[in-house]
Amino acid sequence: MAQRSRKTPNNKGRFGNYGGRYVPETVVYALDELEECFHTIRTEKKFKSELRDFQTSYIGRPTPLYYAERFSEHLGGVSIYFKREDLNHTGAHKINNTVGQILLARHMGKRRIIAETGAGQHGLATATVCARFGMECVVYMGAEDIKRQAPNVDKMRLLGAEVIPVTSGSQTLKDATSEALRDWVTNVRSTFYIIGSVVGPHPYPMIVREFQSVIGKETKRQCKQLWGGLPNSIVACVGGGSNAIGIFNAFKNDSSVELIGVEAAGLGLRSGKHAATLTQGKPGVLHGSYSYLMYDKNGQVILPHSVSAGLDYPGVGPEHSYLHDIGRVEYESVTDRQALRAFKIVSQLEGIIPALETAHALAYLIKARNRFHRNQRVVVCFSGRGDKDMGIIKEQEEMS
Repeated sequence: MAQRSRKTPNNKGRFGNYGGRYVPETVVYALDELEECFHTIRTEKKFKSELRDFQTSYIGRPTPLYYAERFSEHLGGVSIYFKREDLNHTGAHKINNTVGQILLARHMGKRRIIAETGAGQHGLATATVCARFGMECVVYMGAEDIKRQAPNVDKMRLLGAEVIPVTSGSQTLKDATSEALRDWVTNVRSTFYIIGSVVGPHPYPMIVREFQSVIGKETKRQCKQLWGGLPNSIVACVGGGSNAIGIFNAFKNDSSVELIGVEAAGLGLRSGKHAATLTQGKPGVLHGSYSYLMYDKNGQVILPHSVSAGLDYPGVGPEHSYLHDIGRVEYESVTDRQALRAFKIVSQLEGIIPALETAHALAYLIKARNRFHRNQRVVVCFSGRGDKDMGIIKEQEEMS
């Protein structure tokens, strides 16, 4: 039976057993400084007003809660609603976090910004806010992801960002994050690291959750306006897990609402080529935090695989690990093939092209269609749009 979620993290940055700080001594000061700044200004009227203004006039919030009528009919009549984060400026939920963090950076007097990115959406969102505030921007991105996500790379460079290819390891998100952390350790006094998901050392999982929680707050309000109650279920894709935590957070203590996170099963859970961290992984330390991850008997991180660059990560945020262990969130997985099929089905039924990350959540609804009934309402966090993925789609079609 699922337990009620406690208020987390605690004063040591722990979500149950997970989270904390596993970092070099040189960055402890920077993390303390960041945490103090966050707690100081988050409740200030001026900061809250400025953040709200940017959410409205720059990001484009609130995003709609859209009834996907034809997709609902395709699934047998269950009512499916899309929380349209794809309509945000830059095309995904990532901008919610980067706007919040750039305001923190400005308050702290940091002018050099670094970030990591996989699908390119966080890199694009970081480059966007750096351009808006006139700050130096360096984005680390795996060489493989640079090839997969060329449109976003072009946009980042147009906005003035330096995109640094990472050629180590799998040349994907894990390796980009490792390089960004190395940069930060070296330049910690002058540099602000905008982490893109609810991962990394405390206080980052807490800060990213705070700025992404606007998704769930809006969703709850919109559900009550549309039908006077709460949804039966909420479904979101999970890589590092920021869009999922963002929409789950407002509903964690509503026991009537089922929360479902969907990971990338890649070529199949038995293939060894997947990114289903909570489904197949076990606790360990990665990128400064104790959480579930995938590693072998020698403690070496297993290279993940997903057709979606944004889910191609061997770890997951510590709060997801906690919610998994207490049973509050159910974590499922779908394969590349299932996600690609859902990508096409939803595009053709609704005239809305989803990001491949989002397509994993949509694919789960197709896979588990018998689980949902005609009188139920299900909200999907539509985390991003799919124009960035058209090259991957074309490549997959040529291979099939």
